[in-house]
Amino acid sequence: MKLSLLSALTEKMKWHQARQGLLAQNVANAETPGYKGRDLSAFGFEQHMQNLSTAKIETVTTQRTHIAVQGTNADGFGDRQMNSFEITPEGNGVTLEDEMMKVASNQLDYQTITTIYSRSLRILRTALGKSA
Repeated sequence: MKLSLLSALTEKMKWHQARQGLLAQNVANAETPGYKGRDLSAFGFEQHMQNLSTAKIETVTTQRTHIAVQGTNADGFGDRQMNSFEITPEGNGVTLEDEMMKVASNQLDYQTITTIYSRSLRILRTALGKSA
């Protein structure tokens, strides 16, 4: 059973993981000539919830006794190039200090989401009468 809120929190955690990878690439290429930094578009819970409510569900059978249910694929978040207002002497638009601030902020947001997720699970277990 998938709950909409827990599903949205899971997607938000995946978004933060994908963003961390892009930010790490930006930091690694901070001195690469001509490199353009990338970032993810902001994650929207509203858009995610709409996708859940309008998801097309299809069944695929491999044998007569097996049924598989699939929804939409939400793994690709779509990166975008950043608008760089500052160009370094190497000709790229990555400022190391800005990227490190984004990395730290992303880590804090990820920790917040994982805490909310784990506490939500604890509340559900309590409601079901199962101690954590």
